[in-house]
Amino acid sequence: MATSHSRTDVAIALEDRYGARIYRPLDVVLERGDGCWVFDAEGRRYLDCLSAYSAANFGHSNPLLVAAAAEQMGKIALTSRAFRNAELPGFLQALCTTFGFEMALPMNTGAEAVETAIKAARKWAYEVKRVPAESAEIIVCGNNFHGRTIAVVGFSSEPAYRRSFGPFAPGFKTVPYGDADGLRGAMSERTAAFLVEPIQGEAGVIVPPDGFLRQALEACRERRALFIADEIQTGLGRTGELLACDHEGVRPDIAVVGKSLGGGLYPVSAVLAAREILGLFQPGDHGSTFAGNPLAAAIGRAVLQLLEDGELLARVKARGRRLVTALEGFASPIVREVRGRGLMIGIELTTPARPVCERLARAGVLCKETHGTVLRLTPPLTLDGETAEWLLARLATALEA
Repeated sequence: MATSHSRTDVAIALEDRYGARIYRPLDVVLERGDGCWVFDAEGRRYLDCLSAYSAANFGHSNPLLVAAAAEQMGKIALTSRAFRNAELPGFLQALCTTFGFEMALPMNTGAEAVETAIKAARKWAYEVKRVPAESAEIIVCGNNFHGRTIAVVGFSSEPAYRRSFGPFAPGFKTVPYGDADGLRGAMSERTAAFLVEPIQGEAGVIVPPDGFLRQALEACRERRALFIADEIQTGLGRTGELLACDHEGVRPDIAVVGKSLGGGLYPVSAVLAAREILGLFQPGDHGSTFAGNPLAAAIGRAVLQLLEDGELLARVKARGRRLVTALEGFASPIVREVRGRGLMIGIELTTPARPVCERLARAGVLCKETHGTVLRLTPPLTLDGETAEWLLARLATALEA
């Protein structure tokens, strides 16, 4: 426990006094990070099993990423898109080559990229599919989480995300997650796109039934609608594949990536699609002062280099299998279900998860609850075997307590 008037106490008091309380963080004050580990203001070490909601997939202070960022900061960090910059072309090429798309549109945050994808889908619907003006619909899933902007929370099914923020933008329909028949039934000639998370992270690491993504893609093909995959949390190796859609061999029409694309150093996101879709944007249709800046491009290229040889993806699959198998074998009366892919794992409990998070923090493990009873485990993809076993031992103790 923190001593009276410790640096931790002072930091918490200042944040609580001057900061709007939109989060309920665990009361640790992190000061530095190294790989999978973070250290608080009192010098205590913790294993980071949240990875900033998958934004720090490649560990904290990754030497390759820090070097790329430092070098670029010493040159030029921001130009705006009013001028070209020397880093953006290579970043765009790397994005398209890595993920197999024709065009890329860089943005900053994940929510911004989702909004961009929605704009692209609507523009395609009006100019290519010829949907009547102002009538295009986007179909989304129940329990989705695509960000916190007004448009996005407007089609959320979580009351807490919507309360006191309306009125909301029209043009969205909701179907149950994992229900391909429900999706087909909701589609019409006005359907522009289906927006889906391949695994619902914020909802509690919900993995859809096998074949759902494939069936959803087929439904989109039948009704000439775009399939948009929100891979912001699931992409860039988190599930053991470059994109979580790859587990079913599904190639989305639009893929949205973010979070770890900035290496835990800087907000970087992107929308990936065919030229037929992104090529519809004309100067003045869309923009962002920071999007595609030289610093973001340099970091993003370095991140993609970490995934080039496939070794990291193979390690993620192996570590994930080991953790899930061990967790399923725990003889804990409070564990209801273990689910996930790769290093995106949810442990659903029969009791509130917050006290378990607090016990784990005291044992040197940082993770966060979601939807009340789900313990989310998303450690950095660089997690090694010895550290994974160390983690399992502490999880066993915390879940038995």
